[in-house]
Amino acid sequence: MSAGRHDGKGRRRKKGGRGEKAMVPDAEFTSYYGKPILNPPVWKASDVAMYLFLGGLAGAGSLLAAGAQLTGRPVAARALKLSSLAAIGGSTAALIHDLGRPARFANMLRVMKPTSPMSVGSWLLAAYGPAAGAAAVLDVTGLFSRLGGTATASAAALGPAVATYTAVLVADTAVPAWHEGHRELPFVFVGSAAGAAAGMALVAAPVRETGPMRTVAVLGAAVELAAAKSLERRAGMAAEPYKTGKAGRFVRAGEILSVAGAAGGALLGGRKRGAAALSGAALLAGSACTRFGVFYAGMQSARDPKYTVVPQRERVAAG
Repeated sequence: MSAGRHDGKGRRRKKGGRGEKAMVPDAEFTSYYGKPILNPPVWKASDVAMYLFLGGLAGAGSLLAAGAQLTGRPVAARALKLSSLAAIGGSTAALIHDLGRPARFANMLRVMKPTSPMSVGSWLLAAYGPAAGAAAVLDVTGLFSRLGGTATASAAALGPAVATYTAVLVADTAVPAWHEGHRELPFVFVGSAAGAAAGMALVAAPVRETGPMRTVAVLGAAVELAAAKSLERRAGMAAEPYKTGKAGRFVRAGEILSVAGAAGGALLGGRKRGAAALSGAALLAGSACTRFGVFYAGMQSARDPKYTVVPQRERVAAG
């Protein structure tokens, strides 16, 4: 039996308080020639993290737009349709910029591979983009109202998948912080997307039309935070990057802004236009920070060999 415990600095601590040199030093995880075990993705934050954020805003926005239209909130519905169109346009542009040239996106549509999140995501964007565009344009012009309603319903039906498939996309890689969080990341993304879309409504729509959006903001923040904390508990060491370095700063900022935006919207957003707009801006910024935090956490975990080695050893030890 052991006479004491490790104190975390390479010594074994006895019950009497005196330390002695550990027989086995703390493990250092290295690789051949000091190179990472994994090649970190070459993605740029300005492209891929923004792609993650804008896709979530677009997809959730279309769903809220359909709800606003059905419940007689025309200004909120139009604002969300326009923001969803702008967001999916920006998201697609960021993706194409990361790919290098538009032909590469078109090539992904040559086949449909259900087992590939990238293939499924490409087809989702190809179907959702025209629906979101038609919903926005026909609403603004007032033409073909029945066709506009169909486009709005189609965009709303595809919206949840557009908002969350990127979580499946990153979790399907070998990057430890993403792969180990495959259970919780879709919920983090859906909560973050709901908060962003609700925030856009609070910014762009009159107070009298934003009641349901304020409720969505609270629910979105709750889902996002609960899923993030569950990820930290379950993923163990692989969740460390979400709490340290640049990723940790973005994640903490996202949590603070999301809670502040949801609380401000719920308590003040129904009475004061300025408070609603400020709360909405906080929700949008919080969602963006969350997506950037997830992006940087993956990059940090790919660069450090321990996040690859330790979880693998733990799975082997568990049988």
